[in-house]
Amino acid sequence: MTLKKTDPKIYRVLKAEIDRQKNGLELIPSENFVSPEVLAALGSPLTNKYSEGYPGKRYYGGNQFIDQIENLAISRAKKLFGLDKKWHVNVQPYSGSPANLEVYFALLKPGDKVMGMSLAHGGHLTHGHKVNLSGKMFNFVQYGVDKKTHLINYDKLRKLAKKEKPKIIVSGATAYPRIINFRKIHQIAKEVGALSMADIAHIAGLIVAKLHPSPFPFIDIVTTTTHKTLRGPRGAMIICKEPLAKAIDKMVFPGMQGGPHDHTTAAMAVAFGEALKPSFKKYARQVVKNAKELAKTLKKQGFDLISGGTDNHLILIDLTKTGITGKEAEKALEEVGIYVNKNMIPYDSRTPFNPSGIRLGTPALTSRGFKEKDMKIVAGLMAKIIYNIKNSKIKREVKKIVKKITQRHPLYKNIKI
Repeated sequence: MTLKKTDPKIYRVLKAEIDRQKNGLELIPSENFVSPEVLAALGSPLTNKYSEGYPGKRYYGGNQFIDQIENLAISRAKKLFGLDKKWHVNVQPYSGSPANLEVYFALLKPGDKVMGMSLAHGGHLTHGHKVNLSGKMFNFVQYGVDKKTHLINYDKLRKLAKKEKPKIIVSGATAYPRIINFRKIHQIAKEVGALSMADIAHIAGLIVAKLHPSPFPFIDIVTTTTHKTLRGPRGAMIICKEPLAKAIDKMVFPGMQGGPHDHTTAAMAVAFGEALKPSFKKYARQVVKNAKELAKTLKKQGFDLISGGTDNHLILIDLTKTGITGKEAEKALEEVGIYVNKNMIPYDSRTPFNPSGIRLGTPALTSRGFKEKDMKIVAGLMAKIIYNIKNSKIKREVKKIVKKITQRHPLYKNIKI
């Protein structure tokens, strides 16, 4: 029996979403397309199993094969990042936000001081935003970027750290298009007696391919999602120096989570295996090439880019001078099958729900085989829509072009639901 026969309502919606992915230009930098093999692991009978605990020490029987899967995911993760026995890997966090919170609750007491990058300047909610549990439970001091260059000012960061003396300094970002100097932030943390923590969720795949400086071997704790540039399932892991492992493992389970999602762990292992192949490094290099070409062409189209360009997979556009808000641009682009997300820019005068910018990236389109020449076309289509946001005729024309482009780079040709 197929889903179409057993549950036609959910089948129709699921098929519509698959068609949207196939027929659209996915430019949201946190999204990507996993391989059919990763999808196969995610949809496997492993979802039927409960395995509270860790390999060799479970609270349920029948976990001998689950132990093998989890150990394989761990060993492949270590190989990916070139880690030796001094490092510990936990692959059980359900996603990036729980992973970050699990680190905080493992190593801090409520009210302890932490430094993290401001969400408005490119950080993440879990780096201490006041609406997030991280900002409610701990005393976060926020750092940001320079008003003119939009780059992290490490001298100012050092001065702030010396003044505030936090227990942990968190680095990493979700909307910062430039290289992050993890080594320098770690040195600052050591100067003030703090632990250093890097959230590499967005750039993990680029680090694996040696396209962004690695936080290893010096940083104390590293968290990452396993999707985005790493092109795996929606999961996460925490990597830490061995002395911190016991406290972190206890906070993951039983502190904040129950049983791990074994189907996700298997899919992570599959994705890590893919990332260990030479083809992944070629893919990651193309992600960066595409992002640079897209940025260059967007600038030629007259757009202002935060920091003037990109070193990684993402671009942040300041739409202020166009007279269009990020929300308006996101909606208009979505109408023609181009998907970006509205995003605040540093020192934004607008609100998060209707900000001045849009964020876009190249991981997903690169997975489909898009190259630099395609990026030039995509940038031109975006410009047509944003500069003619109320022109229905142009929207119809662009929508037809988008469909033609996606047909040249097919996605999931033989997928069955």
